[in-house]
Amino acid sequence: MRINLQKAFAKTFATIFFSLAGFVVLASFFGAIGEYRHGESLTQVIIKIINSNIIAIAVFELAMVINKEYGSDNEHDIIVLLRRTLPRFIGTVCVAMALEGLIMVIKYSQLDMAGNLYYPVAIVASSGFLLISLGIFLKYAPREH
Repeated sequence: MRINLQKAFAKTFATIFFSLAGFVVLASFFGAIGEYRHGESLTQVIIKIINSNIIAIAVFELAMVINKEYGSDNEHDIIVLLRRTLPRFIGTVCVAMALEGLIMVIKYSQLDMAGNLYYPVAIVASSGFLLISLGIFLKYAPREH
């Protein structure tokens, strides 16, 4: 009974996250078209599409993890589960954070707002710290047999 309930919840949440990822992709393109028609520069529109779609990729990865790991009859040792699923998800999040930081650096540079560069530098540094933490976890976490 517990496994069937767990599978049902996993499938439900995976479906919700798959749907949300699809909606984010569609909304990013429809929103970009509207902004471009109202005079937004093409470069800014493309940057907004990239930002939104990176979020969609992260949500999609989360749905894949839920669907694969919790929707199946695999063992549920939490360390083994994290070791298998965390690198892809954290990698996607790190790419999103690094891109966001770099986009902010470019934006602040163009607007002569050099005093605000602390924020994007903090975002990029956080992304690096997250990757280092993931590496440490993967080095010391037990491997599956």
